[in-house]
Amino acid sequence: AGSFQEAGVIQQAYNLNFPLHMVPASCAQCPAWSAFSVSSPAIVLETVKQAEDRPEAVVVRLYEAHGSTVTAWLRTSLPVKEAMLCDLLERPALQGHLPLEQQGLRLSFTPFRVLSVLLVLSC
Repeated sequence: AGSFQEAGVIQQAYNLNFPLHMVPASCAQCPAWSAFSVSSPAIVLETVKQAEDRPEAVVVRLYEAHGSTVTAWLRTSLPVKEAMLCDLLERPALQGHLPLEQQGLRLSFTPFRVLSVLLVLSC
């Protein structure tokens, strides 16, 4: 019912095409853990991968899926020491450094925009 945004069509499509796989845990009392979260349902975290030329960094690729202009927070439990926008070849964008705030990284999206974020981790 409602629009595709209200009905959660994008999330349901991901659930259908990329189902979760259960992995047995070594203990029943393991705490819940998530490496990343995004504050807006309009933003899809599509990819998390190791950076091609930087073993101490990961690239996170996100896109806006609802055709809206939105500001969202990307949160991570990883030990990030530096964050910057980068292009698809993982080259840092000019003036692309992102401040690390308590809420995470603040990202601004226009309709259907793809953003790549290079996260340098403190090892």
